[in-house]
Amino acid sequence: MASSPASAAASAATARRAAAPGRPAAAEPRARDADRSQKDILDAALAEFADAGLGGARMDRIAERAGVNKRLIYYYFDSKQGLFLAVLERAYEGIRGEEQQLNLSQEEPIEAIRRLIAFTWNYYIAHPEFLTLLNSENLHRARHLKQSPNVRRLNSPLVAMLADVLERGHKAGLFRTGVDPVQLYISIAGLSYFYLGNCHTLSTIFDRDLLGTKAKVERLSHMTELVLGYLVRD
Repeated sequence: MASSPASAAASAATARRAAAPGRPAAAEPRARDADRSQKDILDAALAEFADAGLGGARMDRIAERAGVNKRLIYYYFDSKQGLFLAVLERAYEGIRGEEQQLNLSQEEPIEAIRRLIAFTWNYYIAHPEFLTLLNSENLHRARHLKQSPNVRRLNSPLVAMLADVLERGHKAGLFRTGVDPVQLYISIAGLSYFYLGNCHTLSTIFDRDLLGTKAKVERLSHMTELVLGYLVRD
C-alpha cells in the first residue's frame, strides 16, 4: 500500500537528517513504534496549529501533547515548517479521501451535486481545524503548499470526479454547458467556508444565531438551491 504524503514527508526528513554530515544521529525508532509516533506527533501538531496558528505554535507544546521527546519531532519532520506542511498534506488527504467515498460517479448528476454540497458543509462543521489550517496557510500565501510534491496529486481526482458529473449532466440535458469544475468547486467550498469562518461576526452584526440548528438547515438548503439554480437548465 502506498504511503501517505505525511509519512513520505517524515521519511524524507529522516533520510536528510541521517545523511547530514556532522549531525548526531538519533537512535532509529523501532519499526513497530515509528508509525504510531508519527501519528501522535501529527495529531498533536494539528491541535497546536489549530489553536495557535503557525506563528504561535510551539514545538515544546507539540512534544508534550504527543508525549514524545522534542528531538523526535525534528528527527521525523526536520523543522516546524516541515511539520506544518505534513499536517496540511494530511488534512487534504483526509477530506479528499472522504470525497472519493461519496462515489459520485454512481449518482444521478443532480443528486451528485446535492451530495457534494452537503458533504462539504458537514465536513467543515465537523472539522473546524481544517478551516483554521487553511486560514493560516493563506496568511503565508501558500508558501508551504507550494513546496509540496503531493498536493496537486491529491486534488486531481476531485476535479476529475466533478468534471465527470458535469459532463453526464450536460449529456442528459440537465446542466448548462461550459461549467469549469474547478470554479464550481471553489464556489461550493466558498459558500460554506465564508459562512462558517465568519459566523461569529455575522451572528453579531445581524443579531442571529447562525450556528443554531435551524440556521444551519436553512443555510444548506440555500446553498443547494443557489448552486443548482446556476447549473440546471430551464
